[in-house]
Amino acid sequence: MRSIWTGSIGFGLVSIPIKLFSAVQETRLDLDMLDGRDHAHIKFQRVNENTKKEVPYDKIVKGYKYDDDYVIIEDADFEAAAPEKSKVIEIESFVDVASVNPMYYETSYYTEPATKKNKAYALLLEALKKSGKAGLARFVLRSTESLCIVHPVDKDIVVTRIRFQQQIRDQEDLNLDDDVKVSDKELKMGLALIEQYAEPLDLSKYKDEYHTELMNIIEQKAKGKRPTIKKLKPKAAKSDDLYDQLMSSLNVKKGA
Repeated sequence: MRSIWTGSIGFGLVSIPIKLFSAVQETRLDLDMLDGRDHAHIKFQRVNENTKKEVPYDKIVKGYKYDDDYVIIEDADFEAAAPEKSKVIEIESFVDVASVNPMYYETSYYTEPATKKNKAYALLLEALKKSGKAGLARFVLRSTESLCIVHPVDKDIVVTRIRFQQQIRDQEDLNLDDDVKVSDKELKMGLALIEQYAEPLDLSKYKDEYHTELMNIIEQKAKGKRPTIKKLKPKAAKSDDLYDQLMSSLNVKKGA
């Protein structure tokens, strides 16, 4: 792994120097864009709209359109906006992890103490485990302020970015019915179905099967073979009645 950020976790008056590493990796295929006529690579160029000439990467700057002109933002400006947040993940409070709605989760990062046998790191890790709490903090990564929770995962302190409240859209924009009535027997059957499918969470059972199947198709085509295309088998409901569908679902699960 390669560190993507260095700084510290602020825990009261304690400062813990750390490095951040991405904890997730993509499983999607890296597909290139080609010209369909000769399979030549499609290249993207950074072109000046006035001169129509390509611009060297080291000559590109970032700008914000203000009124009718651009204000150029330099690297020092990003850090000057919040120097402490650019270097410190300052824990502002401790919360229950279960109180964070899954809608707010973004991505996670592993932390690593910058020094060996760091007692403060070990203390925070153990305290988080014992208390069942997570730290709520803010920091700046790649010129963007992020809200995050600091929580223990096995032997590591993990920083998981979460969305701000203002980033969640209001449900009032949706066309939702609030006057649909569900009968007691339908609700009872729905709860029974949930209970029948309930099991301890084990994410290791779930794999990216689509990625595997797509790679299989690619390998078959590379060998000049015609890949076998799986046909979608629609499942026809035996009845339009919701209660009957729930009952049938229970029976199907029992027979599995």
